[in-house]
Amino acid sequence: MIGWGLFWMAWALMWLAYAFLIDFYRHGWKVGESARFEPSAHQPAVSVVVAARNEAANLPRLLAVLRAQDYPAESFEVLLVDDHSEDGTYALAAAAGGNVRAVQSPAGTEGKKAALTFGIGQATGDWIVATDADCVPGPGWLSGMMAYADDATFLAGPVRYHNIRSFCDRFQTLDFITLQGITAASVATGFHSMCNGANLAYPRRLFNEVGGFAGVDRLASGDDLLLMHKIAIRKGASVQYVRHPDAIVHTDPAPGWRAFWKQRVRWASKSAHYDDKRIFWALLMVYFFNLHFVVLAAWCFGNPQLLGLLIGGILLKTVVEIRFLAPVARFFGQQHLLPWFPLMQPLHILYTVLVGALSQVGKYEWKGRRLR
Repeated sequence: MIGWGLFWMAWALMWLAYAFLIDFYRHGWKVGESARFEPSAHQPAVSVVVAARNEAANLPRLLAVLRAQDYPAESFEVLLVDDHSEDGTYALAAAAGGNVRAVQSPAGTEGKKAALTFGIGQATGDWIVATDADCVPGPGWLSGMMAYADDATFLAGPVRYHNIRSFCDRFQTLDFITLQGITAASVATGFHSMCNGANLAYPRRLFNEVGGFAGVDRLASGDDLLLMHKIAIRKGASVQYVRHPDAIVHTDPAPGWRAFWKQRVRWASKSAHYDDKRIFWALLMVYFFNLHFVVLAAWCFGNPQLLGLLIGGILLKTVVEIRFLAPVARFFGQQHLLPWFPLMQPLHILYTVLVGALSQVGKYEWKGRRLR
């Protein structure tokens, strides 16, 4: 009797904590939604820095959209840093001309952080705007981002998956919408640091003042969030999530379950290295909350009376989360995917548990390199 009493007490406390966290994020999204910033007419000099490895297939598309920016051509440059590619990436970048400069990472260096550091060292703009070679910004991207530059020291930009075709694509997209919502909410409330390296902006001066990626350069991932935290903790720092549709950068979901799995394991691998422990504890709580469903499912084999608790818990979790997810999906114009969310809930629980565990052990591969 006492054992079951403790079980129900622990279960109730865990649910309260999780529901509070998700509702806090929902409130944070609404705070950002209701905030009204006055876009600036000031257009600072910008250096778009892109680290590229084996991106010959994607580079023409990126170069085309960068040429189509409505930002004054004389006010921005593009630095494409070739990270020792094994295809025609550098040749394509070098032939681009105009305000595009192609440079190669020095011999003896490798990885995205080293490439970005080298590129930023060659930059002349007051602001660094970073994206990835496989991304597609809209024509108003730089204008949308820089409209918020006057009052900020770090800008986290919105990222959206497009070309959604398969069940796997839908699963990834709903997961990614959730991450974007948490990013915006955490920035709006100052709860913890979070961003995506596909769409970032920060003053070049600040990058140098915080020592760039020094201290986190040994990690294969984390060129985004770990740098964000170094800047965010400075006195007088102002971090903003740019809630402007023109600032959205589009990218494709990972091509299939295997690639998706590797990507998410790589992303999660940096969690143990967060200096911002608030996000670490939030992630840990989310992990154990999902883990309890897996444990409960295992218990159901010997205790079928718990099956109702398992099903009811999954349904309640879906309701709690979709209240947060729905307005975020509307912002990205992807609310048509929401009917898939309840169907994917059991799979997402299992995915969260497995990725969280495997990201902290072993090695993974990225761009033909074996990384830790």
